[in-house]
Amino acid sequence: MFQYEFMRVKEFDLEEVTESAMDVFWRKGFAATSIQDLVEETGLSRSSLYSTFRNKEELYQKALHHYHQIKTQANIELLSSSGSVKDLISQLLFQIIEDELIDSQHRGCLIANASLELAGQDEKISKTIIYNFERLKKALEKLIVRGQESGEISTHHSPLALALFFVNTIQGIRVLSKGCSEETRQEYLTNVAKVALNTL
Repeated sequence: MFQYEFMRVKEFDLEEVTESAMDVFWRKGFAATSIQDLVEETGLSRSSLYSTFRNKEELYQKALHHYHQIKTQANIELLSSSGSVKDLISQLLFQIIEDELIDSQHRGCLIANASLELAGQDEKISKTIIYNFERLKKALEKLIVRGQESGEISTHHSPLALALFFVNTIQGIRVLSKGCSEETRQEYLTNVAKVALNTL
């Protein structure tokens, strides 16, 4: 009987639930997301949510990890592929711009949103944010080293400085997109990307 009840309670796809929770956190932020929002978004009861995730903070942590797996990981894989270093960085920037242009809700980056809202307030979330940015920074730094060694990229700036500059540029594009009008968004974001690429 106990085994049957356990299986019945767990009859849901944990990844789908986490993705649904990620979507609502992404749209509304941590503080503005209620347990009722999560119940409606995931389709789970309150008891199932609490028995699986314990509290909203733990579910938010899992949502950030899921975002890292599906978004940041894809960017890292792009930067780790073969080809022109400048072209790969350009692809990354313009893919991010495209993501912003097609996102009618202007959600930005969930990790950046978490950094603005919660970094310094929650140690676990702060560590997740740092881990995300560090992985992106290291992927950029490794790529830039390759570009400098091949002569494709100037050695005027260190790989670390350039990597940090592009991490900052990526987050800046996300934030700027939220503050642009529909008429100016593409022009403004494209100008930022072009100027950033001219530093290479």
